[in-house]
Amino acid sequence: MKLLTKELEAKLPPLYSQDGRGDEAIALVKFFTPDSSWTWYATEYDAKERIFFGLVDGFEMELGYFSLDELQSIKGSLGLSVERDIYFSPTKLSTLMQRNTL
Repeated sequence: MKLLTKELEAKLPPLYSQDGRGDEAIALVKFFTPDSSWTWYATEYDAKERIFFGLVDGFEMELGYFSLDELQSIKGSLGLSVERDIYFSPTKLSTLMQRNTL
């Protein structure tokens, strides 16, 4: 599966464009490991550096940067690669944080 299509890349706003929006920023893309509990929600992207900013839900939930190259190289506990959730709809970070703390 291609993690980032040209169409998705065009939809993702550039880094820092949602600064100041806090948990009202919109995640446009969701990546996950099908054989572990890690999930990445991208709110912004820098195509030149191939770096995302967004919500990372792994050992703990935090906002931060993650790279496309890193996502493409990760293998879960059963050796499965990171996938993109093709059914994910753009969602506010506040909603994602509530959903994942219940």
